[in-house]
Amino acid sequence: MLIGKQVLDEKKIRSLIADIKKKKELGELGDDFVRERLFKYLQKNHKAAKFLLHTPSSKSSRYKSVVKAVRAELRTVTGLFQLEKGPAERQKLLAQLLKGAPALPTVAKLLQTHASTKERLPFYQELYSKLFTHTGLPQTVIDLGCGLNPFSIPYMTAGPLKYYAYDIAEGEIASLKKFFRWLHARNPAFVGSAGVLDLLHWAKLKESVDADICFLFKMTDVLDRGKGHKVTEAVIKSVPAQWVVVSFPILTMSGKRMNHPRRQWIELMCQRLFYKFYILVFNNEMFYVIRKSR
Repeated sequence: MLIGKQVLDEKKIRSLIADIKKKKELGELGDDFVRERLFKYLQKNHKAAKFLLHTPSSKSSRYKSVVKAVRAELRTVTGLFQLEKGPAERQKLLAQLLKGAPALPTVAKLLQTHASTKERLPFYQELYSKLFTHTGLPQTVIDLGCGLNPFSIPYMTAGPLKYYAYDIAEGEIASLKKFFRWLHARNPAFVGSAGVLDLLHWAKLKESVDADICFLFKMTDVLDRGKGHKVTEAVIKSVPAQWVVVSFPILTMSGKRMNHPRRQWIELMCQRLFYKFYILVFNNEMFYVIRKSR
């Protein structure tokens, strides 16, 4: 990184990234993703950047404040829902699945290692049944900010399926690749691909394969970060899918149902872009099933 006419050397950068990722909930993030957030922070905070250039001691309070600030930024941007023991438990269960453990019970336990999929577990089968009533059975799915949602594929009633999953957590992506190979071995008509993608670089979505459906579950707050809804709209418009399914929580942090769970902004967006939409409501999550114009 260039600071004035000097460069923060790669060794210092790698050390910073490693320290930032020492928190369990950030450990599976890709180094490149953390590096980009670190650089953006230092570009806005020149004093912190100059300090790191000349006094890189990891024991200093200013060094620790940089690490803390970037961690906070990462939590805001990523919207992590990983449970504390999630990664270790997931690896254990995945190993059992690959060795022949009962499929659906083990998949259910895998879904319980992530907060969002754990909440969705009681109604996954009903969700896909109602969703595909509107969209038809998909042949190609794109799942953006997927987390562990692709582990719910066994709850779908679908024919030959191509499934493209994207997230910023390298650990989750590695697990999904193993799971997809397992699914393909059981059903050669299934083809799965998982890769790292930062949705804030939404322009890259135009390079994606054409799909029947794109899942965008609980991602709008992460994308927009309280600054309007331009990023979410750009993602919806850019992804090459006929249908986009956007979901929102309908419970407050205290567990109470929101008084007004519908999102007027997304309904107005659909009207403006001449997109049709349907709404599916479950106990803790609302899904906007959006048909895009083509």
